[in-house]
Amino acid sequence: MKEENPSRKFTYTAKDITVLEGLEAVRKRPSMYIGSTGPRGLHHLVYEVVDNSIDEAMAGFCRNIKATIHPDNSVEVTDDGRGIPVENLPKYNRPAVEIVLTYLHAGGKFGGKGYRVSGGLHGIGLSVVNALSKWLLVEVRRRGKIFQQRYGRGKPVTDLRACGRCRSTGTTITFLPDDEIFEEIDFKFDTIAQRMKETAFLTKGLKIELIDERIEPPERALYIYHGGVIDFVKHLNANKDPLHKKVIYFESEGDGDHVEVAMQYNMGYTESIFTFANNINTHEGGTHLIGFKNALTRTINDYARAKGFLKEKEENLSGEDIREGLTAIVSVKLLEPQFGGQTKTKLGNTEIRSFVENTVATKLGEFLEENPKEAKAIVSKAIAAARAREAARKARELTRRKSFLETTSLPGKLADCSLRDPALTEIFLVEGDSAGGSAKQARDKSFQAILPLKGKILNVEKARLNKILNNDEIQAIITALGTGIGEDFDINNARYHKAIILADADVDGAHIRTLILTFFYRYMLPLIEAGYVYIAQPPLYKVCYNNTDYYAHSEVELNKLLKKVGRGASVQRYKGLGEMNPQQLWETTMNPKTRTLLKVTLEDAILADEIFTTLMGDKVEPRREFIQKYAKDVRFLDI
Repeated sequence: MKEENPSRKFTYTAKDITVLEGLEAVRKRPSMYIGSTGPRGLHHLVYEVVDNSIDEAMAGFCRNIKATIHPDNSVEVTDDGRGIPVENLPKYNRPAVEIVLTYLHAGGKFGGKGYRVSGGLHGIGLSVVNALSKWLLVEVRRRGKIFQQRYGRGKPVTDLRACGRCRSTGTTITFLPDDEIFEEIDFKFDTIAQRMKETAFLTKGLKIELIDERIEPPERALYIYHGGVIDFVKHLNANKDPLHKKVIYFESEGDGDHVEVAMQYNMGYTESIFTFANNINTHEGGTHLIGFKNALTRTINDYARAKGFLKEKEENLSGEDIREGLTAIVSVKLLEPQFGGQTKTKLGNTEIRSFVENTVATKLGEFLEENPKEAKAIVSKAIAAARAREAARKARELTRRKSFLETTSLPGKLADCSLRDPALTEIFLVEGDSAGGSAKQARDKSFQAILPLKGKILNVEKARLNKILNNDEIQAIITALGTGIGEDFDINNARYHKAIILADADVDGAHIRTLILTFFYRYMLPLIEAGYVYIAQPPLYKVCYNNTDYYAHSEVELNKLLKKVGRGASVQRYKGLGEMNPQQLWETTMNPKTRTLLKVTLEDAILADEIFTTLMGDKVEPRREFIQKYAKDVRFLDI
């Protein structure tokens, strides 16, 4: 963004606060507003408060944000913005800050005067946090004074009062989530830090500090990126081998819209394109992503033809070819964003598509002309991808022909179930033939299918699609699931609504789980997004006492169990699934009434991309550091 921000001309006073409706329903149906009352919703409270400060930063009035997790699990977020207006709103005869905190859809983001650009489309942020907090304290530094007001479960406990003088401006919100609403109040430092880091990347020069006072000494993270989205791309490619050193960057502004694009190719085979609108991560893409892809494909094809890389009779490179190994950030700022639903994950503004498309076509075309060495490397990689795509097409055709499972395409391997309603069926992807045999005997044949996998599947992080599709185990997975792969993927063709990874509870089993998850993430992502992927939890120990068998999934569970049953118990540690007889496997791991499944979810695609690159990529040192950091905290290294 340019140093001179036109939004500075806009005032921000009490008259800019517009009220649309009240706050009654939030405590009754919190999940409608924050997604859940579990960890996701809990962390969402922090994001809502921070986003309010980010809006001040995007307006050009805030350069510093600090978030602190206190020992009692209360969270304090302070900024050096203009401060929420404190003047009375005549219609309500209450201070503007109180209206912002007690009414849904109240704020300075509706009239276009308080903020030109805002991520808070619906204006529900602070009021929802207030409604779902046991207590909340707001402090506003404005007009040379410090104003404070306290709330309890969404209602004012005190009046707004001046309690001191100051020379600075800004807002501090401190809140304690309500234990009557949330299942557990336990903020994850790394989860919040990841969000803060992404936000800092997208707001060039903004300083964000995160402090966790629950441990001694306090844990701290500080983020400030003067390169903005250029630094973002460098960060995402840090554990990859760049195809060209220079990050391609360009921006454009017009009619209230602004776009920034940073992109760099690497030697890998997967694309990592992340889009944002007003700093909101648009996970499902939208019109800005469509415009970027269209321009990218057309511009590189035009360049390749003009320079003779593509002959007259050769077909154009596909978008898939051109995006192979591409890491890109597309960030747009616009006045009236239209998001798909309250989750704000898909941008719908039609005008932004042509704006982004024209910008990318012009600026990228200029870059290619001015940097022939980099341009040649990019085009050559795309051409190599096109050749591999043709080989992959033949492999795909083979996979499609095998998709009719009734034609004995997987003889003796897939043990299918009798029910045909996908919503009622599940498939176990089982490590090894021995365990596969036990699972086939243990299962309920009506709704449980078994697909044994021999050895470890191919690491798809290091292979092109044609090689991936020639792997027998991956072919078996694709064919059994019925959805297709990559751009051919269709979730409506899923033959099961639960794909359960069942592997040994050891290091090799963890590696196999990670390989399968990497394949799902890179080539069947909608399967994870739909909530169809699970991880089975086989026990590590069997405890026999008084002719009764008990099971434990960890050493902690084992010790608790031994204390409960007392002395004289015999303990067996399972080395693998094959050591269980079918009845034990059914009771502990496959019976829906007694088993425990981990549902694989995707909270943050950017973090997932980083983790899979770290765990499955070529560089050893980042993988070692990751394992050393998290080995004590988790049983499985998965997303």
